[in-house]
Amino acid sequence: MTTTTTAARTGRNWGRFALHYVEMIIAMFAGMLLIGMLRSAAGLGLSHAEQPELWYLAMALDMSIGMAAWMRVRGHRWAPTLEMCAIMFAPAVPLFPLLWAGAIDGGVLMLVAHVGMFPLMLAAMLRRLDEYAGCRH
Repeated sequence: MTTTTTAARTGRNWGRFALHYVEMIIAMFAGMLLIGMLRSAAGLGLSHAEQPELWYLAMALDMSIGMAAWMRVRGHRWAPTLEMCAIMFAPAVPLFPLLWAGAIDGGVLMLVAHVGMFPLMLAAMLRRLDEYAGCRH
């Protein structure tokens, strides 16, 4: 059975799946950049060195806003949209106690959280494969 036949039978398009993944990453970084710049311009910037957990939470919120906006434009339902938003927070929040105990610093928090985000996003997308690779959009 060829790949084309399998894709036609299941209604899944792996190119569409990959495109969704890339689009969400771009939207996530666009939200982080644009909203972060607006916050700084308004004098509401946070210091990564002095308040790494608050800085991360604000950045995760910015990424979530960008990603959620794009997912809604693409026609995604609220459940997968909010799931992706939660993933922006999920890798870092469990690390906060280690940060507060002095076992890690803000740089390690950022590195682990950012590295963890991408496979978690991919796992969520695979969990809802028809949402991202289906012919709905």
